[in-house]
Amino acid sequence: MVLKKDSDVQEIKREVPFYKSDLEDVDMALYKFFDERLDIQASTNKGFRKVPVIWAGAERAQNIKREDIPRDKKGNVKYPIIVVERGNISKDLTKKVFPYAAVDPAGDLRGGFMEINKVIKQDKTSNFKKADAFRTADDENRPIYRGKEDTKIVYETLTIPVPIYVEIEYKITLRSEYQQQMNDMLTPILRSAGVDKRVMLTYNRNMYEAFFEASYSAANNISSYELNEKKYESSISMKVLGYLIGDGKNQKQPMVARRENPVQIRFLRERVMVGDIDDVF
Repeated sequence: MVLKKDSDVQEIKREVPFYKSDLEDVDMALYKFFDERLDIQASTNKGFRKVPVIWAGAERAQNIKREDIPRDKKGNVKYPIIVVERGNISKDLTKKVFPYAAVDPAGDLRGGFMEINKVIKQDKTSNFKKADAFRTADDENRPIYRGKEDTKIVYETLTIPVPIYVEIEYKITLRSEYQQQMNDMLTPILRSAGVDKRVMLTYNRNMYEAFFEASYSAANNISSYELNEKKYESSISMKVLGYLIGDGKNQKQPMVARRENPVQIRFLRERVMVGDIDDVF
């Protein structure tokens, strides 16, 4: 086994989670809450089947390619279905905003503000220790302990951009052909928040708070007795307290900025081979 020199050993970078939260992450968290976590099913003429969840903002061509959405011969979507649509976005300073004071990111090229981690740089701290030991005891391997007065410790600090909190409104629409199907879909939604109106949404290491509105609106055409297709429709309004970290694809600075603290400051002096020259004037 060949031992490598210290200069040949490459520093191993510690893994840092990818801190990212944008509007698409909040949308996916709500979508997966209904599609995967609740996993709502309803009675159909082909048995107890899963109700497909459709995102209203998706391209029509993308929805047509989905095989889990049942369609008739004309291409119309068969009921029951759940449609999720994003509405207004508000930035209210009184709702979950952190920090409360007006702060600016660091004034350098890296940017960043919120400190998420701080560790000791073992290799660079060891270099300062060896230099002090060699200067005082002529032995770089001699241990030196100065207690709390030891200031020659190199720390690596990780910072991320300031999280911006926003309130996003969503509208969830349930459509079915029969009252029994509507009951099958509404029951797990009403019970999902327990005795409260609050649920937690998760996606990509992010967690958001969501709140159901107190009342659910219902609309149907069963009392008209016309030739139109009979359908039941219920609308649910939700508000999600989300946060945005970074500018997404428009982020020009690194999402996670690495910085090291200064340990020792030195000022250079001009010297000549025979020593310092005193000023004669």
